[in-house]
Amino acid sequence: METLIYYFTGTGNSLWAGRKLAEHLPDASLRPMAPLVRNGTRIRPEAATVGIVCPVYFLGLPSLVVRFAGMLDMSDTGYLFAVVTMGGMGGTAALRQLDGILSRNGKRLDAGIAVRMPGNYLVGYSPPAAAKQEQMIRDTGKALAGFAEAVKVRRMARPGPALVTSFVHALMYPRFIASLPDSDREFTVSDACTSCNTCVQVCPVENITLEAGRPAWHHRCECCLACIHACPVEAIQRGRTTAGRDRYRHPAVTIPDLKAQQAGESPVPAEPRSPL
Repeated sequence: METLIYYFTGTGNSLWAGRKLAEHLPDASLRPMAPLVRNGTRIRPEAATVGIVCPVYFLGLPSLVVRFAGMLDMSDTGYLFAVVTMGGMGGTAALRQLDGILSRNGKRLDAGIAVRMPGNYLVGYSPPAAAKQEQMIRDTGKALAGFAEAVKVRRMARPGPALVTSFVHALMYPRFIASLPDSDREFTVSDACTSCNTCVQVCPVENITLEAGRPAWHHRCECCLACIHACPVEAIQRGRTTAGRDRYRHPAVTIPDLKAQQAGESPVPAEPRSPL
């Protein structure tokens, strides 16, 4: 195996980014992080080139990715890169955070890039309009193709300084991450729920079960919001802000893809729902 790309995704942006990289890298394969973290054992990649692809949460890494990075044994890895997807800002701060975790295990990032994707943090804002989504995805596809060429030749491009966002990250990120597991107490379910089980199956950390035909959350939430965005009847809300806001899933990522992440299976090949 030439290249192994680990990914974590909520609504498909980071899975799609990993796929785009794999299209340009020889003998590349994708592997979801979440089942490996659940196993709780040391992770030693069986590839000379390793990539990590994940979203940015509040100017930093998802807590699952923090745990994953801390479990890595990179002693056999020759080249390590990362891609972080973001709807707003904080990409460089997240890359620097990842670099710091990995360096404590004896391996630093050799290259990293932050790319902008349609935001999915429905609690704070609505996703961008369809035309803007398409333009963002096209632009990011070009950026990822260029980055893949750099990975092919093992170019060094470590994350640079991010003084302002790193300061804000240090100030606010720990409180945000600490609040995540119990943040699922804000989820509610309307009578529109059909007990279809989709939310249960797309949750990457197995935080949801059906109880009396309705989803119940068990307080190990990652705040990826896959459950809200994937609900086919929009029965799930979080707090008072998500009702009436458009849901989002990357147009080239399917519900079976998201289910495969939880199960630890390879993502299912799929055609885009709309041309981009």
